Amino acid sequence: MYDFTATIDRTRLGSSKWQGMRELNPDVPDGIVPFSVADMELREPPEIIQGLKDYLDNVVLGYAVATPEYDAAVCGWMKKRHGWDIRPEWIVECNGVVPALFTAVNAFTEPGDGVILLTPVYYPFFMAVEKNGRTIVTCDMVVRDGRYRIDFVELEKKAADPKNTLLIFCNPHNPVGRVWERDEIERLGTICLRHGVQVVSDEIHFDLVMPGHKHVVYSTISPEFADNAVVCTAPSKTFNLAGMQTSNIIIQNPELRRRFCHELGKTGFFSCNVLGYKACEIAYSRCEPWLDELLVLLDANRRAVEDFMKTHIPKIIVYPLEGTYLQWWDCRALGLDHKELESFMIRDALLFLDEGYIFGAAGRGFERINLACPTATLIEALERLRTALGKKGLA
Repeated sequence: MYDFTATIDRTRLGSSKWQGMRELNPDVPDGIVPFSVADMELREPPEIIQGLKDYLDNVVLGYAVATPEYDAAVCGWMKKRHGWDIRPEWIVECNGVVPALFTAVNAFTEPGDGVILLTPVYYPFFMAVEKNGRTIVTCDMVVRDGRYRIDFVELEKKAADPKNTLLIFCNPHNPVGRVWERDEIERLGTICLRHGVQVVSDEIHFDLVMPGHKHVVYSTISPEFADNAVVCTAPSKTFNLAGMQTSNIIIQNPELRRRFCHELGKTGFFSCNVLGYKACEIAYSRCEPWLDELLVLLDANRRAVEDFMKTHIPKIIVYPLEGTYLQWWDCRALGLDHKELESFMIRDALLFLDEGYIFGAAGRGFERINLACPTATLIEALERLRTALGKKGLA
């Protein structure tokens, strides 16, 4: 039903990703597509575009609040896609998950407190801790049988330190692509409960799960888990709506919700934008068929990369993509340090990825690639990488 083959030149459309590519390499030729920042090189669902056009025929673009229809769409989506029964009063709208993380750090910790991160991890997690005067406490994940795992022994040690009062959890995990299994979440949450560590669970990618895997919302594990959790959700990754700056932070515990809202109020935020509300409502009420087709594309793209690397560039190890549309590559066997790797990608391969080192020291020598694009665009980039490696004698 939907076209996932059209390419869109976003050079002059105000795209931060495309502008960033030009800043890194002003000489990049026309036709090169960046694979970095996590928005899609695909058009939004046509239902959203047409729905917003229809809405604009009647709406006044003034200050907005969530409507009953909005709440019903959010609650209905959580129930249908995730088996999660939520109430409208649990929803705190925010202008993005990243601002919500900053708010949560201030709401649930004191200056100097330690915030535990499972690394490598999405780089704004570090920013939310550092910029608010808290202490980053890294707990590096380990690789066993080709998959990243939580180091529970190390996590227990970090959680047992009374100075460490918050853990920011990422599920599905960005950048390594893990969809954590129920027993893993139970073990992590039990450790946090035992040591009085508050959990903020970033689940923004929870709709983007590959075949054979199932996302488990943190708060659905048990009432005790829900009582200790702030769960961050948004339609932005699922439906390519990041620019609408609308997210839904689900907080079941009324005291945690009060504290979060109090801190949010200090930022001067009081409402999402009027089109963001409507776009979210349309996405959750009308666009499920588009998502189902998108997931087929993403699965095909991740398989295409895996096959290409095994056949042509076996030195690059591709980690299994279980969730998100962000694939994690281990490039250390190419023999380049992380800065040489970055320069090679930008200057030689004309491949604009997210460098692994921005996700923490544990990511040095790795690359993250965004697979949310037409398959032909992806294959062209891989061929460009293969050619560049051959010229350098690195293949």
